[in-house]
Amino acid sequence: MATNANWTVVFDDKLIVNQRSKIGYVIDNDSFWDQSKFSNIWALQYQTPVTTDEVEHRDTTPNGTYADANLGDFQQFIDLWDAANLTRLQTEWDNNDVDGETEAEKITRLGARPTSYSS
Repeated sequence: MATNANWTVVFDDKLIVNQRSKIGYVIDNDSFWDQSKFSNIWALQYQTPVTTDEVEHRDTTPNGTYADANLGDFQQFIDLWDAANLTRLQTEWDNNDVDGETEAEKITRLGARPTSYSS
């Protein structure tokens, strides 16, 4: 597989990694991963310098480009990662408490609780 990709997806692990942030999330959504279009896909490296090495197949099919694999818009993976990242950011915000601090003081210290995230 290619190196220096912006995104990595490992299908057996249900893992999506944003390589720029070095953060990966396991997305536990079987209805997403079990789509027939993914049945022969082992892993993806997206936005690489060598686009012909973006898609790795389970069988002997040569590696190829994401566009040629006909898997739909890559945004579907980014949207899942963004949702998981937002959940993490909200949990971190929720758990970052100081004894005796009011909600207004917490907002002053941390900023507003995250309500959206977009890569």
